[in-house]
Amino acid sequence: MSRGRIALISGAGGPMGRAVALRLAAEGVAGLMLTDISARRLDETVTLLRALPDAPVVAAERADVTLAPEARSVAGAALAAFGRVDLLVNLVGGLRSPDLYQPFLTMDESRWRQTFDLNLMGGFHLMQALVPGMIDRGFGRVVNTASIVFGGERGQADYAAAKAAVASLTRTLAAEFAPHVTVNCVAPGLTNTSVTRNMPPAEVARLVAGSFIPRLAEPEETAAAVAFFLRDEAAFVTGEVLAVSGGVHPHL
Repeated sequence: MSRGRIALISGAGGPMGRAVALRLAAEGVAGLMLTDISARRLDETVTLLRALPDAPVVAAERADVTLAPEARSVAGAALAAFGRVDLLVNLVGGLRSPDLYQPFLTMDESRWRQTFDLNLMGGFHLMQALVPGMIDRGFGRVVNTASIVFGGERGQADYAAAKAAVASLTRTLAAEFAPHVTVNCVAPGLTNTSVTRNMPPAEVARLVAGSFIPRLAEPEETAAAVAFFLRDEAAFVTGEVLAVSGGVHPHL
């Protein structure tokens, strides 16, 4: 369990972030610092949490954590509210373009850079702000978010490469932050979120058919994997990438 710990979750207004926040509240964290780029979605998550029996203390700040000043503001607000952060969950990521697929040879530099910024810079800023305190206290847990496509995916050169970078960074930082701070990564497969709900049904069916368990994952299933990495019992697990994908593996 993560009872009594203080957690910071980025992307906490989205389905996966909300599921992680609710899961950690159920596991007994003492405090949650939440951030999301959408104030509306963030407020909805905060309202749900504060309505829980035995709810943890919840603080929140709307921010784009891919921007250094806003990420620093969130980290500072967490330390002001709770005095420390024990658990960091980096969930911000995805694609800014409404087009999920685009051939590499027609992709412009702007999309490439935006995708890398969205998937890497939030974690970069928050880890730099918060991990030194974890190291000083001799305890910390970091969970990053890749995707099952990090092994390569036709039409998603930017997204797959960015998520491969997240997985690689996880392994590197597990070595750098050892022995007292663990760094792990979840790699979700196709998940029931607004993204998949807006995809053509035929495309969803094609992707689901490639899974050993032919359905979409629920955000709560990825949240369970995140919660495992954050527990005291996971102290000897670091540098790992855990697929939550119904048996689909990276292609490489």
